[in-house]
Amino acid sequence: MKPKTQTSIAEKVDFANNDILRNLCGEQDRNIRLLEKLAAVNLGIRGNAISISGDRISVLHIRNLLSQLYEISGKGYPLFPADIEYAHRILSEDAAADLERIFLDTVFISSKKRIITPKSIAQKLYIDAIRNADMVFGIGPAGTGKTYLAMAMAVATLMEKKVNRISLARPAVEAGEKLGFLPGDLAEKVNPYLRPLYDALFDMLDFDRASALIHKGVIEVAPLAFMRGRTLNNSFVILDEAQNTTSEQMKMFLTRLGYGSKAVITGDVTQIDLPTDKVSGLVEAEQLLCKTEGIRFVHFSELDVVRHPLVQEVIRAYNHLDRRKRKNDGRLKEGTKNLR
Repeated sequence: MKPKTQTSIAEKVDFANNDILRNLCGEQDRNIRLLEKLAAVNLGIRGNAISISGDRISVLHIRNLLSQLYEISGKGYPLFPADIEYAHRILSEDAAADLERIFLDTVFISSKKRIITPKSIAQKLYIDAIRNADMVFGIGPAGTGKTYLAMAMAVATLMEKKVNRISLARPAVEAGEKLGFLPGDLAEKVNPYLRPLYDALFDMLDFDRASALIHKGVIEVAPLAFMRGRTLNNSFVILDEAQNTTSEQMKMFLTRLGYGSKAVITGDVTQIDLPTDKVSGLVEAEQLLCKTEGIRFVHFSELDVVRHPLVQEVIRAYNHLDRRKRKNDGRLKEGTKNLR
């Protein structure tokens, strides 16, 4: 029997405002061409209408996407090709998703006048969790915006005077390098580990303002060890790369939280650089605290990657490799057990 082929259909969508339609289509219709690549449909523009042809599911998907993006664009949101890709990804994951609720949820407007908003369903859940809970864990692969969005929320909260300070911490774990062999004093040795936090901070606040806040101690960027023995009241605290904390370090950090404070803990459990005999504090914390009221865990996947599209493919390939390794390890253990 021949496999059933999906029936091709054609639909036309009318748009009332030509200026908004031009923004939707992009410069030289680049957004339209991008959609044709993403969804295997043919799109045609005539006057204030867009015709869509292809298989039924794809046509309905693109109609939904165009209609929602048109409404968002009409509310002043500047559409870029990356937004088209994010919107396509979101609606592919959940056809009932409300793009306006995601894309128009402004977290912060950076010093470069760039509007920081969530770009995926998980990112929206993450932002809502940070707003509503005092302790949030963001767990997932690189490039999913875990640290960047947490930083944006921290700066926005500080600017709104809801907290008095921001504390940013990272464990200074040796990933293939020995700290003792790096040049300079202790501060110079650990500074490379903190650089990503500084980069995110300077992307949101202009250099002079951020430097002044750091000099006054309003914003603190420090290795995790510097948190020991402190109580952080009225603070927004971020622990980055938490997969590289030990059990003791994670307990120490989580018990620093004082009154009027929020803590966001981010990490990627597939990139643990601890010695093999050490348990990751992040993995253990999820096991211990996943059912604790007031603590939220948000998980990200390769679908939430907001870096270069190839990053998604790299993560997917390595996840596949890890699954193969676990499967082979399981067979090896089973074979050893049978020999006994």
